[in-house]
Amino acid sequence: MKLSGIEASRYCARPDPARAGLLIFGADTMRVALKRAEAIAALIGPDGPAEMRLTRMAASDLRKDQARLTDSLRETGFFAGSRVVFVEDATDGLTDAFAAALADWRAGDANLIVTAGNLTGKSALKTLFEKAPNAVGIGLYDDPPTREEIESELARAGLTQITPPAMADLTTLARALDPGDFRQLLEKVALYKHGDSTPLTPAEVADLAPMTIETEVDDLLAAVADRKAHAIGPLLRRLEGQGIAPVTLCIGALRHFRGLHMVVTDKGGIQNGLLRARAFGPRRDAMARQAGNWGAAKLEDILRVLVDTDLTLRSASRAPAMAVIERAFIRIAMIKG
Repeated sequence: MKLSGIEASRYCARPDPARAGLLIFGADTMRVALKRAEAIAALIGPDGPAEMRLTRMAASDLRKDQARLTDSLRETGFFAGSRVVFVEDATDGLTDAFAAALADWRAGDANLIVTAGNLTGKSALKTLFEKAPNAVGIGLYDDPPTREEIESELARAGLTQITPPAMADLTTLARALDPGDFRQLLEKVALYKHGDSTPLTPAEVADLAPMTIETEVDDLLAAVADRKAHAIGPLLRRLEGQGIAPVTLCIGALRHFRGLHMVVTDKGGIQNGLLRARAFGPRRDAMARQAGNWGAAKLEDILRVLVDTDLTLRSASRAPAMAVIERAFIRIAMIKG
């Protein structure tokens, strides 16, 4: 059976022990590992590994002794309870071994969980698990976690009271962060709200979100967009000391002001434009204010200035690059409202 999207997420959270095998594959190894860990924990519980009810098997070892797979599935554990045999980094070359194991599987045998990298549509391994009557194949692609997945993850940690704006911010962060970082954020949120019955707020999400050097770049771009010309120099010096290239700052400025232009020109309104611009928390409020202060015509002028600056920075010009970007930022900040 082939599952995808929310059905795949629900299955990993509650795999059917009556199905012999589960294949989870995808290019993002972190996402695959997280879903695999979730499925194993659901089948054997938190004490399963300590009670030796989890057998790990590398695909390279299985190639040397394919009969080992069926033997491992049939073994009787020392502790009572369900068992899992986990095979990592499988490839199409092991399809026959998995086919034999699935065909021989009987109720009471261990469940088989297999992970693999990105598999093509014609992959024999993928086809086997999707077509076998007692197996499931799940492909994980670049789609970020859905709202339901985020709510489910937090609910497992005991957090069910989330304000709509906070959920909107978490959904935005799910698209912006890689899966591992986003999972860590959810864990931080759950830990922070442990024992706190008040609803999760956007301010709390913003406080707990990962702080990176991009945050300081955002401070600089906010100074430019808020016409705070006096703050540009000190912020630039600090970023220059951290090794940030002028062209990187220019690209960031182009992205920011294109986002503002998107907000003011979106046919669905400002809120829809903010969603498309992936703005959350305090940044969302700031972008809404900045977009209203500038207007579409001035934003288009600013974008032209930034494009010209970007071309200068990438050209053979001998002008000091940091001075070029500083001049452009101050010029923008000095534009009259």
